[in-house]
Amino acid sequence: MQDPVSICVIGSGYVGLVAAACFAEMGHRVLCVDNDEARVMTLREGGVPIFEDHLPELLAKHRGGVEFTTDLGGAVEASEAIFIAVGTPQGDAGAADLSYVEAVVSEIARHIHSYKVIVEKSTVPVYTNEWIHRVLHRHGVAPQNFDVVSNPEFLREGTAIIDFLHPDRIVVGAATERSANLMRRIYEPLVGGSYYAQPSALPGALSASHPAKLLITSAQSSELIKHASNAFLALKISFINAVANLAEAVDADIEDIAAGLGLDRRIGPGFLHAGLGYGGSCFPKDVAAFHWVAQQRGVNFELLQEIRKINETQKDIFFNKVLSALWTLPGKRLAALGLAFKGNTDDIRESPAIEIVKRLLEAGATVTAYDPAAMERAKAVLPPSAKLRYAAGVYEAAKDADAVLILTDWKEFAEIDLARLNDAVRFPIVIDGRNLYKPQRMLDRGFTYVSVGRPATYQAQQGKPRSGVL
Repeated sequence: MQDPVSICVIGSGYVGLVAAACFAEMGHRVLCVDNDEARVMTLREGGVPIFEDHLPELLAKHRGGVEFTTDLGGAVEASEAIFIAVGTPQGDAGAADLSYVEAVVSEIARHIHSYKVIVEKSTVPVYTNEWIHRVLHRHGVAPQNFDVVSNPEFLREGTAIIDFLHPDRIVVGAATERSANLMRRIYEPLVGGSYYAQPSALPGALSASHPAKLLITSAQSSELIKHASNAFLALKISFINAVANLAEAVDADIEDIAAGLGLDRRIGPGFLHAGLGYGGSCFPKDVAAFHWVAQQRGVNFELLQEIRKINETQKDIFFNKVLSALWTLPGKRLAALGLAFKGNTDDIRESPAIEIVKRLLEAGATVTAYDPAAMERAKAVLPPSAKLRYAAGVYEAAKDADAVLILTDWKEFAEIDLARLNDAVRFPIVIDGRNLYKPQRMLDRGFTYVSVGRPATYQAQQGKPRSGVL
C-alpha cells in the first residue's frame, strides 16, 4: 500500500471503534479519542465495551496500531485526517441533535495549525458540512488549513467489521481534489485490492480482483445518500410488515411472499423479513431526521411518516397476538427470548423487544428474559420489578412458562431443541415475532405456534399443570 495515513477517530462507540480497528487493519496509524476516561482505560487494558463480531480479535491484533486517549488536542495535531464519530441522537422535533458534533468541532479548531481533513463519519443531515465550515471559521481557523469531507458509514451491527472491510460502496463527499486525494489514500487498500491479497485479510464478498468501489460526490449528495439509504431500507421493512398483515388476513404465508418478491432482481431479498419492526440506533432516528430535513426545505415527504407509523403498529399487533393467545396477562408467566434490537449485537437502543417486555410487565405478566449478549444493557433501562427476572439460558427462561415469546432473531433461538423446550414449559405455546420456525414443524413438535404474516397453528390439547395448580 501507499504510505500509511495518520488518522484520529473521535468517539469509541459502535462506529468509531469499528472504524479505528479497521483503519489499523488496513495499515494506517490510528489514535482513537474518547472523553470517557473509564472507557479509554478499559480499551487500553484490552477490554472491548461493545459486542461486535471480529472486533476483539482486531483490537488485540493491532494493539500497537491503535492507541486510545482522552487527549483530543494531541490526537488532532498528530493526525492528517480527523474522523468525527460521535453520537447524533434524535431531538424532540425529529431533527438530529448535533450538539456533540459542534462541541467536538470547536475543540478540534483550537488545535489546527496545519492542513487537516475533517471527516463527518457520524450520521448527520444535509448541510452539516457547511455548519462545520462555519464553526471552524468562527474559531479563527485559516481556510487553507482544512477541508471538510462527508464519509458516511453503512455498517450493520453484528457484521460491522466485515461491512467496513468488504463494503458495497465507499462514499466520499469532497469539495476539493486535495481532500479527495487524502481519502483515496486512506481507502486505497480496499479500492486497489491490496488488502484482500494479504493472507491475513478477513474473508468476505470482495477480493483483489473485485475490490471495493469508491464514489466521489459533493458533500450534500453524500449526506443525503446516507439518510436516503437507511430510509429506503426502513421502507422495505415496513412494506413487508404491512404485506404480512394482509397475508395473515387472507391465510397466506408471508415467508413465501417474501421469497417470491426477493427473487426479482429489481427488488432483492434483503430486508424483506416480517416481524416486530426495525429498531436500533440508525433507522428510527434517521427516518425522523430525513423527514425533518424535508420539512425544513418545504418538501412533502409524508411517505417517511407512514414508514414510522407502520413500524410502531407492528409492536401493537404483536402485543395483541400475545393477548389473543393467552386471553389475559395478569399472573401469566412468560419467557422473553431476546432483548437486543436484532441478533448478534448487544445494542438495545429502540429495541422492539424492550418495549414489548415493558408492556407485558405493565399488563401484569411475570417475565423471565434471556438474551445472549444484551442483558446487562437491558437491566439499565428496564424498570426493576419483582415480576421481571433474567435467566442464564433459553430453557431456564422457559421453565414453567405459559408461553415463550421470540423477540430477537438470534441464531441460537432458531436452533432451540424443541423437545427440551416442550418439556420445560407449562403450556407449549410459542409466539414468534421473528418467524424463526416453519408452522408445520412447530405443530409436529406439539406447539401452538403464532407468528407474523402466517396462519397460526393450534394444538388440540395443551397443558402440564404446575405442582399444586389444577
